[in-house]
Amino acid sequence: MTTRENTRVVSVGGVKIGGGNPVAVQSMTNTDTRDAAKTTGQIKKLEEAGCEIIRVAVPDMDAAAAIKEIKKNINIPLVADVHFDYRIALAAIKNGADKLRLNPGNIGGAANVKAVAAAANDAGIPIRAGVNGGSLEKDLFKKHGGLTAGALAESALEQIKLLESCNFNNIVVSIKASNIPMMAEAHAILAGNCAYPLHIGLTEAGTPYKGAVRSAAYLGALLHQGLGDTVRVSLTGDPVDEVICAREILQAMGLRQFGPRVISCPTCASPIKTALPAAIRWGAKVGRCFSGPGNKA
Repeated sequence: MTTRENTRVVSVGGVKIGGGNPVAVQSMTNTDTRDAAKTTGQIKKLEEAGCEIIRVAVPDMDAAAAIKEIKKNINIPLVADVHFDYRIALAAIKNGADKLRLNPGNIGGAANVKAVAAAANDAGIPIRAGVNGGSLEKDLFKKHGGLTAGALAESALEQIKLLESCNFNNIVVSIKASNIPMMAEAHAILAGNCAYPLHIGLTEAGTPYKGAVRSAAYLGALLHQGLGDTVRVSLTGDPVDEVICAREILQAMGLRQFGPRVISCPTCASPIKTALPAAIRWGAKVGRCFSGPGNKA
């Protein structure tokens, strides 16, 4: 299995992913990309929260055109999320996108994929080949008897082969679904069959509290296995919460250090007014416990 230490290195703007580089925090705007000012404002807030790569939806030519203005006013790489129309992908590249996110199988055939791959090669930007459980190819659904880990992994590998057939290998791969055990198995299969960097995240994760718990369980499991080069926590609501949650997960897994760790203990069924004198009675022993990592109680 290819772990993050051994995946290929891909550059997204000034951020290098894969090959043992730090796992990057990614998020996505929920503004109308055509409103460049509003989208830029949200990205600036995400930058302040610690977002390192930002993705924007690019549903039409107006959104693709807005990328040029947005790029002038942000400091992190921008990923253009494109579906179905290869001409929008070409426009996004022309207007300065640092990376494309698309499903090569749904943009209208091999000739269109070749045109996008050639433009991305010329611009020196990667393509994230994305597979979503909600849009699995009908033939794979039938072959595997439904939505399975094997079907998801095979779909992703087919997207990779399609890009490679266009002499394109500046690739990042992602698989998205909402079933955690299935996703974990699909990524293990994928990592056993390719060495491209993996973007990991749980789609349809849910509301902030439940989504954060589900994402922590899923991402923690993959990260512990050495899988994942970029992460996104997908939550309903303010995307700043996604960034905060992702950073906490990476810090909890010992993969990144974003600041001091604040340790707060429960009262252990004792009211604080009695717990504090008790702590004082424990003396130096408690002092060592609270003084920081590396000390023993």
